[in-house]
Amino acid sequence: METADDAELVRRILAGEPDLFAVLVDRYKMRLARFVARYLGDPEDARDVTQEVFVKVYGALDSYDPRYRFSTWIFRIAGNAAIDHLRRRRIKTVSLESAPMDDEVDVRRIDPVDPGPDPLTDLSRARLRERLDAAIERLPDDYRELISLRHYGELPYEEIADLKGMPLGTVKNKLFRARQALRDLLPRDTV
Repeated sequence: METADDAELVRRILAGEPDLFAVLVDRYKMRLARFVARYLGDPEDARDVTQEVFVKVYGALDSYDPRYRFSTWIFRIAGNAAIDHLRRRRIKTVSLESAPMDDEVDVRRIDPVDPGPDPLTDLSRARLRERLDAAIERLPDDYRELISLRHYGELPYEEIADLKGMPLGTVKNKLFRARQALRDLLPRDTV
């Protein structure tokens, strides 16, 4: 069933095979989570919103038009859900009087047999990710959204064009300009 296309899976789910929805979830969960996380900036919120997206998608499967790509449809739902979440989000407050409990501290176990990446590499990657995320946040909204769709949502240019209702050449041009703007925002030693 992993090889069935999305439209065929939707047709079969609607025809009485609801268990096949798990295939669609597996196919899209990571890409949607990364895409939503770019909108929200909070991985925990992104997981919650991604789950909400799949609930909405399941409930609205009968409104999916198979003449269009399923991925375009699901990413449109995800983008709308992320925007709705941002509108609803309240500022989270944390008491400065209470310190984190010992079990809340992030502990990393180092296995001497397989140490994985060394701590300096991890730190370097984390700092690069922070600089990149900060630079992406400073991009204009339309550039930030296109970068998120392409690099976090892993959508091909054609699907982005469908989703945004833009000509393919415009999407490519705007993504080129978005990447140029991103390079300008990053320190020279980062690029």
